[in-house]
Amino acid sequence: MNREDRLKRLRFRAWHRGTREADYTMGCFFDRFHAGWDETALDWYEALLGQEDADILGWVMGSIPVPPEWQNPLMERMQRIDYVEIPQ
Repeated sequence: MNREDRLKRLRFRAWHRGTREADYTMGCFFDRFHAGWDETALDWYEALLGQEDADILGWVMGSIPVPPEWQNPLMERMQRIDYVEIPQ
């Protein structure tokens, strides 16, 4: 799959999580930062999309510890939550 098609697929998956909170967290994060990601970052994000929404939101909000396999600069950036923009 070429990069453009992969990005389209990842964007769709990020914005169609099943809960509004997860959609905004994952979708806004993807929209804001994906342009600067290399293949390793894309692989990490794609794998993260396979995790449960409750786990991801808990890691991002700091209510549950981030497992070692998900701890990296991308998760640290995600935990800042300053990228979420909720339309009025």
